[in-house]
Amino acid sequence: MNLKQYVLTALAVSALTMPWAPGVTQAAAADAAAQPEAEPAPQAVSSAAATTAKTVKADAPIKVKQAKYSLKFDAKNYTKETLKLEGQAVAFRAYRDVVYTAKPASVASESMSIFIPEAYFQKGGTVNGYTAKTAPIFLPNGVGGYMPGESKEPSASDRMSGGANASLVALSKGYVVAAPAVRGRTTVSDDGKTYVGKAPALLVDYKAAVRYLRHNRHRLPAGNTDRIISDGTSAGGALSALLGATGNSKEYDTELRAVGAANERDDIFAAMAYCPITDLDHADMAYEWMFNGVNEAYQHSAPMSPLLPLKAGSMPGALKVGDAVVPLGPGPVVQGDSAAADRPDNAPVEDSSAVEMTQAERVASDQLKALFPDYVNSLGLKDRQGRALTLDEDGTGSFADYIKSVYAASAQSALDAGEDLSALDWLTIENGMVKDVDLAKYAAWATRLKAAPAFDKFDRSSAENDEFGTTDNTPRHFTGFSLTRDKEAGATMATWDDVRRMNPMYFIGQQDVTVAPHWRIRHGAKDRDTSLAVPALLALKLQDSGYDVDFASPWGKGHAGDYDLAELFDWADGICKAADTRKK
Repeated sequence: MNLKQYVLTALAVSALTMPWAPGVTQAAAADAAAQPEAEPAPQAVSSAAATTAKTVKADAPIKVKQAKYSLKFDAKNYTKETLKLEGQAVAFRAYRDVVYTAKPASVASESMSIFIPEAYFQKGGTVNGYTAKTAPIFLPNGVGGYMPGESKEPSASDRMSGGANASLVALSKGYVVAAPAVRGRTTVSDDGKTYVGKAPALLVDYKAAVRYLRHNRHRLPAGNTDRIISDGTSAGGALSALLGATGNSKEYDTELRAVGAANERDDIFAAMAYCPITDLDHADMAYEWMFNGVNEAYQHSAPMSPLLPLKAGSMPGALKVGDAVVPLGPGPVVQGDSAAADRPDNAPVEDSSAVEMTQAERVASDQLKALFPDYVNSLGLKDRQGRALTLDEDGTGSFADYIKSVYAASAQSALDAGEDLSALDWLTIENGMVKDVDLAKYAAWATRLKAAPAFDKFDRSSAENDEFGTTDNTPRHFTGFSLTRDKEAGATMATWDDVRRMNPMYFIGQQDVTVAPHWRIRHGAKDRDTSLAVPALLALKLQDSGYDVDFASPWGKGHAGDYDLAELFDWADGICKAADTRKK
């Protein structure tokens, strides 16, 4: 959609059905707030409200006076280190605190650590069939909750994997590990005056890290910069997907120049995304399509409170939401019997008991569910057999059948492994085979984590509202649906540019973008931080566009990542070695 179409759509009477509509003024918000709470179906914005819609200019790139850093990699500045993995020594050289932009908005948040297997410094050294020249580069990010992402250093003890973390396993498999820190929604400039981590800063940094590696391809002692593979979980999964989908897009050039990124390509070879929180401007619809009718939510206290203390380069501070001040300090996660285990660092808090949704939230759930079919149908997706995937007005249809098939395959894998699933009323099992899935009963079994709307909260209190906030830390809406239901005067909308640039769906198939050729996407069978429909739509669009996609919903997994590292690196080895063979 171009800017002209965007503005015309925003002015249309049907603006409420378009969650990506631009900023609506105070009058429009007041008009929407006057709607009856118990309305059963979405209503159009009045013509008076519609005519007040306007496009807001994007925030100008942050200009902070700072020292300029060299983009030349120093191969002499390292330490030799060894960690043990399953009793075997993994020796490597560590290059830490490598600033990867010439004019960082935050030095701590725009630095990376690079780890290279020691074997590559020996004559003829190989690991897992790779040499210093052919070794793939593993690019993990530590983002969760859109908070600042830490550098994912190799570790023999990881909460998510239950053993060594992905970086250490990657080194043991012969990969070079480039682990960048990236800005997040609480990051402030080094002078402490301005928030510099709002959307799309985290992606700008991830791209800048790729560009730094390419800029130094002849200075790095090892690593094939044409075999860069990203990895992330939750918001970090979305970041990995964004990096994979937006390669070389010029839409980020202004911000990349502002931080002094190298003038290089930023496309990658493959993207690994665990439970990606993406397609944010349609995620509320997808969530209610899945969880409508489940009227208790397990997330109802301090939804924006991070789980861990913030690190250097970020600012604890507080967020003003309406008349309330929400602290951004650390808070414990509490999980009840219905909760999914092993939530990522900085994921929103989950409570031990559920709370009933309000009448207004239930109405929003009904309205959002009703909007989802039009969105799905607009994508023109097909399955591997070429059958159109669509939804009827009531939310049923071939796309729903596709989602059932994904859950059925997950359950079948558990049955084949000897698990007893006979107590699950949402599965129809005959002679050891899963024959059918009841999505309504599935939703009740999985439980609802987030009250409606799940992401663009009417009071702008979600992590995503903060991620789309202003440089003075004012949260913003990113859907017209929630903006027009915000009862606070002066509520604003994120710019279309920012909303678009945080959604990989808009870039797949775009002519001037280089999408990663290989994708591995996972969403746990009991993950309810977002709807399975969201990563499914991403996987389907990539698949329909001709890209190699490995998509699945692992049984027994909730909102988590890096839990299947053996399979992950088997997949990565397969695509890398196949590509190297073809190249020969």
